[in-house]
Amino acid sequence: MQNIRTAALATFAVISLVFAVQAQVSNRPPASRGTEDSYRPPRTSWGDPDLEGKWPSTNMAGVPLQRPESFGTRNVLTDAEFAERRAQAARQVAQDLADFDFEKPSVPFGQVGGGQSPPQHWFERGETQRQVSLIVDPPNGRLPALTAAAQKREADRRRNTPAQPASYTDFTLYERCITRGLTGSILPGGYNNGNQIFQAPGYVTIVNEMIHESRIVPLDGQPHLSPALTSHLGDSRGRWEGDTLVVETKNIADRMGLGFNNTGAGAALTITERFTRTSDNTLLYLVTVADPMTWTAPFTLQMTLERNEGYGMFEYACHEGNLALRNILSGARATER
Repeated sequence: MQNIRTAALATFAVISLVFAVQAQVSNRPPASRGTEDSYRPPRTSWGDPDLEGKWPSTNMAGVPLQRPESFGTRNVLTDAEFAERRAQAARQVAQDLADFDFEKPSVPFGQVGGGQSPPQHWFERGETQRQVSLIVDPPNGRLPALTAAAQKREADRRRNTPAQPASYTDFTLYERCITRGLTGSILPGGYNNGNQIFQAPGYVTIVNEMIHESRIVPLDGQPHLSPALTSHLGDSRGRWEGDTLVVETKNIADRMGLGFNNTGAGAALTITERFTRTSDNTLLYLVTVADPMTWTAPFTLQMTLERNEGYGMFEYACHEGNLALRNILSGARATER
């Protein structure tokens, strides 16, 4: 199995490197890319808008979650700012292509590309975008303030988190290779940014390459399950609003996997996704996170996903040969002795 994982990672590295070297650059503002009012997506044989295909989020990997405060409500880079972001991306590609020395890495130990990390050219860097931040609402592109209850919850969690993990329960589900959570699995990361949509009459299946997550979403109007029945990806229900697929998810069990500054959500969490095909090769993805127990207001993220049928959806064999947790917990047992 270790050889299989090594081969898969090597193949993935080549694909990632090709994307980086190509450096396909979009000069269009995010709000205008492929959203012509005249476009109508093709239909499936049973009449639904056809969203099927591979829609990786790789192209958005360089866009941060939150907008720097200096930008205010502006979410599109100027020509000068865009040129600087392109130059930064070019420097990153050059660094990725540099010779990698495990004994004397060019990147500090502990960072991506350092002595305990894979070479940097294994990572998906994305394309240079004019979009300043993934968050588009609130208008300042920032996460809303935490509620008083959430602040207390986070303070208690930090206070009860040991400096040295002593149990597997001290690690997140993502660190244990179980799940990155609903939003975390589709948002761009260092690698495994593939997303694929399958359709059948009355159902849509959304597959994320990250930890091979799959959601089968019914479209028949059935109500959500009882709040007592939770799962890692929650209970999703879908519907069509014109050409847009709307998916509402509740009943999410472990809510630390959201990926928003390691902030856990509350039991009232509702995630609403909107998938709209805006051209033959672009898909507008909007996701709204609402949880009055955690944030003082809902917030929305936006990505334009580009179709790539040649993208490889690889197995995420996270624990094949991975001894990190075993070594950390062995250290804890040694400390106890």
